[in-house]
Amino acid sequence: MKYIPRPLDTSTVLLDEELQNSLETVSQNIHEVWSQKRIETGWRYGAVYDGDKKLHPCLAPYDSLSEEEKDLDRATVIQTVKTLLKMGYQIKKEDLK
Repeated sequence: MKYIPRPLDTSTVLLDEELQNSLETVSQNIHEVWSQKRIETGWRYGAVYDGDKKLHPCLAPYDSLSEEEKDLDRATVIQTVKTLLKMGYQIKKEDLK
């Protein structure tokens, strides 16, 4: 079976400045959640990926990742937010007083 991905076209969805400013925090949290799940299942840091030994070079603090690795998390966050907006959802920040 040949698989042909067909993502929603989000190229026309614009993120306002407030959302754009929040993306890095969300990206960092995505990495933290991913890391926590890996560690809970026995994975640990290794300079070179090894699935058999459960070693992964990205099991490190977000700030220590390369920009290329951070961009993977950022792209996931951006596309998730754009997809929700394309589907008609609204994202509104409430005052946390």
